Amino acid sequence: MVGYVCYYFLRKNFSAAIPAMEATLGLSKLQLGAFLTLNGIVYGLSRMVNGLLADRYSKKLIMSAGLILSCIINLLICFSPKLTSTLGLVFLIGSLWVVNGYVHGMGYPPCASIMAHWFRPSELATKQSIWNASHSIGAGIVIALCGWMLSRWGYSAWNLCFIVPAVISFFGALLVYFGLKDDPSEYGLPPVEPNAASSPKSQDNLSRKEHHRFISKMVFRNPIIWGISISNFCVYVIRFTILEWGTSFLTQCKGMEIALAASIVAASELIGGVLGTIASGWITDRFLQSRTLRTSALFTIGATLCFAAFCLIPSQVHWIWSALLIVSSAFFIYGPQALLGVSCSQYATKRAAASANGLCGIFGYAATAISGIGFGYLAGRPEFGWDAVFLVSVLFGLAGSVVLLTCWRLPSDGYVKAEKVLMEIK
Repeated sequence: MVGYVCYYFLRKNFSAAIPAMEATLGLSKLQLGAFLTLNGIVYGLSRMVNGLLADRYSKKLIMSAGLILSCIINLLICFSPKLTSTLGLVFLIGSLWVVNGYVHGMGYPPCASIMAHWFRPSELATKQSIWNASHSIGAGIVIALCGWMLSRWGYSAWNLCFIVPAVISFFGALLVYFGLKDDPSEYGLPPVEPNAASSPKSQDNLSRKEHHRFISKMVFRNPIIWGISISNFCVYVIRFTILEWGTSFLTQCKGMEIALAASIVAASELIGGVLGTIASGWITDRFLQSRTLRTSALFTIGATLCFAAFCLIPSQVHWIWSALLIVSSAFFIYGPQALLGVSCSQYATKRAAASANGLCGIFGYAATAISGIGFGYLAGRPEFGWDAVFLVSVLFGLAGSVVLLTCWRLPSDGYVKAEKVLMEIK
């Protein structure tokens, strides 16, 4: 959790700094949106690559290395204003943020694989949801911190949004490397087995060829994983609309001050996101027999309705109503954001958890093509504006809800299927 909180310190600081960079550096919404889109697409591809690596090699090494590299990149961004050319400035910041997207792909897959090795499928939703709160904790703290620094020292201090998180995260990287364990065997403990009813009989190590065949059948040729990935795309459109553009549309559309807007987005993460993440996992294991896709469907519907209500209220209404609806939207959207990753681990099994989450991540962060450059274009055009952004977000929420509802009758995990696959490839 500490390690992934630090990853978010070095990712969502950019979103918090967008209004200041737009005003101070003269960057347009379209350019800033392009940075977010390219970063997200590269991040998604990196999750796929590092997912394949994390299923075979040291997870803590991959995770700590990515965090150190991101610290370096964030510090380099601080020197970008030395360039006097606007075009050079755009190229430098954009290039660094794209590279940052790749190294951030070294964070999630190791975590997903480690969680699948330490917890049974029947308890994974609850346990991984607790870990998944690190997304909201990291984003909420860094957005609040950056909002406070920009309010205290002005927009010209935007580089502090990169320096301070980088210094903090360096110590987080050391903690990851020296404190993390890939699986129970590193403590001399036996492996955690799945439930008796869904336990694969073949537990011996696979050869490289057998491992590739297993990954192919359980991930790339598994229609459940593809369905999860498509729904993840839709979920992430709403999530990124709030997280990436929240401070911008609350200041520009709802007329709030930057400190208040940043505080609301931070609250949506620290209150809505954390509570929604933990509640969704507990509800899944306690009431829905660990069927994560059912909870994801219900929460996606809730997120779509709350965000639609936020879009419809006029800006003259007291800001507390906008805040409540944004926090409620985050509460519901972080349910599927956490549980779809758990679903990948359950249906692909612990042998292929990182690879399945990598594929799902590609779809999730491909959503930045919509939420990044797409919404940057719409928001910057007077004939469209933020209303068009809100409408598109709601439509994607409805689409994601429909996809998840079609998965209602699926079993709770893929371990029975994995047993058959293991018998076929051996």
